[in-house]
Amino acid sequence: MLTIEKVDTENRKQVRRFVELPHRIYADCPQWVPPLNIDAYNQLNRKKHPFHEHSDVEFFLAVRDGRDVGRIAVIENKPFNQYRQEKTSDFYLFECENDIEAATTLFNTAIEWAKKRGLNKMIGPKGMGPLDGYGVLVFGHEHRQTMTMLNYNHAYYQSLVEAQGFIKEVDFVSCYLPADKFQMPERVKKIAERVMERGHLEVKKFKNKKELVSWAGRIGKAYNNAFVNNWEYYPLSPREIDFVVENIMTVADHRLIKIVTHGEDVVGFLFAFHDVSAALQRAKGRLFPFGLIDLLMEMRRTNTVAVNGMGILPEFQGHGGNALLYYAMGSTLLDFQQFSHVEMTQVAETTEQMRADLKNLNGVEYKNNRVYHKALE
Repeated sequence: MLTIEKVDTENRKQVRRFVELPHRIYADCPQWVPPLNIDAYNQLNRKKHPFHEHSDVEFFLAVRDGRDVGRIAVIENKPFNQYRQEKTSDFYLFECENDIEAATTLFNTAIEWAKKRGLNKMIGPKGMGPLDGYGVLVFGHEHRQTMTMLNYNHAYYQSLVEAQGFIKEVDFVSCYLPADKFQMPERVKKIAERVMERGHLEVKKFKNKKELVSWAGRIGKAYNNAFVNNWEYYPLSPREIDFVVENIMTVADHRLIKIVTHGEDVVGFLFAFHDVSAALQRAKGRLFPFGLIDLLMEMRRTNTVAVNGMGILPEFQGHGGNALLYYAMGSTLLDFQQFSHVEMTQVAETTEQMRADLKNLNGVEYKNNRVYHKALE
């Protein structure tokens, strides 16, 4: 017998079941990287996660004969709907055994919740903030998940979602750039050099982590304003900006964070991170007692760097800012002499110029995460 439980986020046992279910679903999957427990539990913490301050989220478990077989979160993002003048709901954190009845019942429950609120569309997977990965992985399952800002799932998830009548909204493509083929196109070099000669825009290099943190406020402001033309954009609250920047700063190496400045203002940014997914797999969600030490050691061992977050304010696009960021990224990665693989993750297929630039850098598209939508009748 299949039943659906609404998770009481004050009930520790239910929350634990929701958070730990993926560990069983992916127990034999060498490509899956578990999130840190602190992050996974925070998503259900209505007092700590800033998204809960302005929007509504419910979490559901599918239980068959006393055994958890699936889960889903359904979201009403109120600032997004207000900004876009829409009545959209989102689904997220969907995990399920290869069980069509469980998947259908979970989605029906989520859809019913949304319809009762007068919402007429559902999109997903789409989470509670820009650090939550988008989409169902539909291509590239043989590759290990890159950190945890990029979703991973079994190949059968695509069928489970599409069986509910969901159709493609947008694809997020990830590119792989082998270091031995990584070349900065002459065109990019020349544009970057001209921009630097004019002195209109500059690339800021941070001396240490402390200096990087001192720029956090300005970086957060630029982050909030850089994606106004993207399909997923809505203005983040001050608490959400702080939450995003704080998370980035926690794992950031100041040498891998690049910003473009115009005077004292940040007008562009590029976030690159040591890929510590192998250490996250060993930690199994736990930072203590040894997970944190292993993560720090993995930052020195890893030969892969993940670029996840790049933006230029719209008013500075077309003025050489993109070329400056690519130039800074290229020189930094080559100077590091640690990395043999570069990954550019989650580039929306709608950003045609960026995808063209990545191909010019000899990038190979190797993963595809698909966001779906469905009209709710």
